[in-house]
Amino acid sequence: MGVTSTLHPAAERLPERAAVVDLEAIRHNVRLLRTVAAPSRVMAVVKADAYGHGAVPVARAALEAGASWLGVAHIGEALALRAAGIEAPTLAWLHTAESNFSAAVGAGVDLGCSGWELGQIVQAAREQERPARVHLKIDTGLGRNGVTPDRWESVLDEATDYQDQGLLRVVGVFSHLAVADEPDRPETDVQLDVFRDAVALAEDAGCDLEVRHIANSPAIFSRPDSHFDLVRAGISVYGLSPFPEQSARDLGLRPAMTLRTLVSQCKRVPAGQGVSYGLTYRTPGESALGLIPLGYADGVPRTSDGGPVRIADRTYRVVGRVAMDQMVVDLGPEADLEAVAGSEAVLFGTGEDGGPTADDWARAAGTINYEIVTRISPRVPRIHVDSAEHRASAPADAAATTAGGAA
Repeated sequence: MGVTSTLHPAAERLPERAAVVDLEAIRHNVRLLRTVAAPSRVMAVVKADAYGHGAVPVARAALEAGASWLGVAHIGEALALRAAGIEAPTLAWLHTAESNFSAAVGAGVDLGCSGWELGQIVQAAREQERPARVHLKIDTGLGRNGVTPDRWESVLDEATDYQDQGLLRVVGVFSHLAVADEPDRPETDVQLDVFRDAVALAEDAGCDLEVRHIANSPAIFSRPDSHFDLVRAGISVYGLSPFPEQSARDLGLRPAMTLRTLVSQCKRVPAGQGVSYGLTYRTPGESALGLIPLGYADGVPRTSDGGPVRIADRTYRVVGRVAMDQMVVDLGPEADLEAVAGSEAVLFGTGEDGGPTADDWARAAGTINYEIVTRISPRVPRIHVDSAEHRASAPADAAATTAGGAA
């Protein structure tokens, strides 16, 4: 029983299930984003293990394509990049009282600051005997972290006092947009006005800002007035659209991840055959079922309703409930079982030749494409290929990425 592959030749001898990430697609997307955002610089956001794509390989590819900064949520994610030898400017912005500010300052990681962290950051600077680099965050309306506008001037006073003591440098001011994926919403204009006022106050207070940044992926494409010095590109780096009404292809992006496995079993069944837990699906007539060895433990949403799977140039729909390790497609009564069994099954990929995409699975699960790629679990090996050079990453690199999970 032959295995038909729709992937790049560099992905030969893949494991039985894999998330294959094309690093040239990452580079292409970063180059496109640089063009759209110019003259602003691009921060490639590689938090959550680069949205499930593998932080270290993706970070290197993004920097090769001209990204100037890297962004992560947690200090631990930034330290992992430093441990891999990546020294590019890196910002970490989501902290708790237990965050390792000392290690971050020692590693030269820039720190986002919502005000409450200033004392701990200063203590870390004293321990490391070097000034911390701080980006103050103003809450312009999203309502998550950040300094509220009524407290902004008092936080500036505290930060500039520490700056005068040589304990930190306020090198950036930033915020985050709430509805940039809906370009006609007026709230973005309000947020930008609050941001501009906060920047002006910071500069008046004596902050020598290197970067001002608020634009996320949707704002990069839809709000050039939000670009300032630096844009933070997240989902767009991975070739997925941040807009519900525009596809990756519409924007010129290339999806980087292909989630694939092998059909593990095919069998003929009678009419009325129940499928999976709860028997929520029964075959309408005599048919054949194909078993796909991926399930919600691998990150496939259990709530998916008819998620698409591409097998031998045909797209089938998942029937019945997605289980922990597996799911089932109805192949129809005319299926050639010998041809299908052992064939490659692609859940999502580039969308070329009509194949399924992460957006298709997002619709099936009632969620967004961000969640589809980010939730793929560490049980699925990440295999990094480079379609520009027709070569795969070294096995040790692939193993390291897999072991790293969503660090």
